[in-house]
Amino acid sequence: MTKTLSKIGIIGLVFYSAVAGAQTAPSFNANFDGLKITLCGTSSPLPAPGRAQACIAVETRDHLYIVDAGSGSAATAQLSGIPLDKMRGILLTHYHSDHISDIGDFNLNSWIAGRPAPLQIIGPEGVDRIVEGLNITYELDRGYRVAHHGAELLNPELGVMQARTIGEGVIVDEDGLRITAFEVSHPPIDPAFGYRLDYGGRSVVISGDSLVTDKIVNISDGADVVLHDAMALQLVQGAEAMSRGAGNTRIAAVLHDIQDYHATTADLARLAAEATIGQLALYHLVPAPRNAMAIAAFNGDLPDGALITEDGMVITLPVGSKEIAVD
Repeated sequence: MTKTLSKIGIIGLVFYSAVAGAQTAPSFNANFDGLKITLCGTSSPLPAPGRAQACIAVETRDHLYIVDAGSGSAATAQLSGIPLDKMRGILLTHYHSDHISDIGDFNLNSWIAGRPAPLQIIGPEGVDRIVEGLNITYELDRGYRVAHHGAELLNPELGVMQARTIGEGVIVDEDGLRITAFEVSHPPIDPAFGYRLDYGGRSVVISGDSLVTDKIVNISDGADVVLHDAMALQLVQGAEAMSRGAGNTRIAAVLHDIQDYHATTADLARLAAEATIGQLALYHLVPAPRNAMAIAAFNGDLPDGALITEDGMVITLPVGSKEIAVD
């Protein structure tokens, strides 16, 4: 019995150490200056093994902002070693469930990691309702954790999220980082936003869910990296036909409806042709490819060099360089 308990204790300690390490492990080379982009979630609401829902972490030496927080993405962020103690806010593109469902986990994980200020949840009109609901939902949880660990370790004021409603334009301009919000097309949602982040002469554009519009083309022009949602239309149409043929008319109807409010790979070819982009990268993949045939369906209309992202992928943009490194 003692040996069994000893083994369980050792396993528990190893597990705890691994989790704690993922929570606080430095994800930044101390000598690196630039933008570091981590793909914490690359799938859509359609289930995809090994992929969380939409989430992108953008980091500088002094900042960490998360763009969207879909299901499973908070765990991916921890396992990627993102330093959540320096997290400043979550930028929400819109309020579909696959973009907001892990907000509570990000708030908890960054609170435990030592975030020094309340977490800002930033987004278009309606963000105050999201935050009010989440703060109420997690009220008992916060109380339990403060009672257990003490207010000195977990300041209860830092566990309460703050809402910030924004419009188009520059929404952050601090310590060399500028974040610009711009409207995208994701009907019937109005408004829905994308974001451009500029730091040290490097830049990344994140579309959220959107069709390719003139506004996205213009704001993407000259960007080092553009992360855009992407749909392989022929795969979705094929899944719709199969569902209808099997008599599952409800799923077929859903698959039909989603075809008019995500950018197709053909649309993204237009974006690449009309805007000067260092690296076009696809995320929020509809559906996320699981084999070579599906990957080929995405690549068919895309220009050479377009990147189909995966969870945990890291893109770094050093200041004073044109380098775009993908790991």
